Amino acid sequence: QVQLVESGGGLVQAGGSLRLSCAASGGSFSSRAMGWFRQAPGKEREFVVAISWSGGSTYYADSVKGRFTISRDNGKNTVYLQMNSLKPEDTAVYYCAAKVPVGSSWYRPPYDDWGQGTQVTVSS
Repeated sequence: QVQLVESGGGLVQAGGSLRLSCAASGGSFSSRAMGWFRQAPGKEREFVVAISWSGGSTYYADSVKGRFTISRDNGKNTVYLQMNSLKPEDTAVYYCAAKVPVGSSWYRPPYDDWGQGTQVTVSS
């Protein structure tokens, strides 16, 4: 099991940027695929992006392609989400998650471990 703690959320104007971090502890971070999910008020949690254990593969939701970038530093047990050109519809609680990757579905839910989330609010 991996413990995950997100940080970096906040309030930003539309068009601005934020960088989220997710620090992992207690498990084998470098062998886990990592993902970011988000949940807006009144909506279901949705997949945003995932990165493979090595960082060599990524998978983005269409809604964030070209604006968000995921990366990881296995030496620091941390995964990052750089969010640029933010839109009001990006407002949500953002969650970091980890899973043991399995074959070609390495990025697909379900994920095993979750952080507590960090709020991102984009004002228009």
